[in-house]
Amino acid sequence: MNVEFINPFLSSMLNVMSTMAQMELTPEKPKLKKDEVAMGDVSGLIGMVSEQTKGSLSITFDAPLALATMKGMVGEAPDEVNDEITDLVGEITNMVTGGAKRMLSEKGFEFDMATPMVVSGPRHTIKHKAEGPIVIIPLNSPQGKAYIEFSFDK
Repeated sequence: MNVEFINPFLSSMLNVMSTMAQMELTPEKPKLKKDEVAMGDVSGLIGMVSEQTKGSLSITFDAPLALATMKGMVGEAPDEVNDEITDLVGEITNMVTGGAKRMLSEKGFEFDMATPMVVSGPRHTIKHKAEGPIVIIPLNSPQGKAYIEFSFDK
């Protein structure tokens, strides 16, 4: 995995959550993920393709953090994960990927992005399209955890 890809996504995620939802997330150490089962309750997944490589990014939220994120962004939130929350996670996935895409462009990597797909429910799966390893970074907050995952072809 090209380490140059990790920091733009992580930086963009922290920036989006800070500016849009007034939430500070604390990253933990990245690790390799061995299966497709999501660590949280609702995930956004987006594919990315460039001349150099292809891959995908997913962002998974624990339900309490997803609800708190909506409350931080719009002032109110439902009591449980519903269509509004899945739409929000898709939009956050789009914003994070867009921010990372800008940073990667400055390094000479031009990516085209797909439309995000959102999956929710206990033990849902995330199927990355790339052949490379899946790197996952847990992100802590007082409201719960988020997880950012990426996989790119070698």
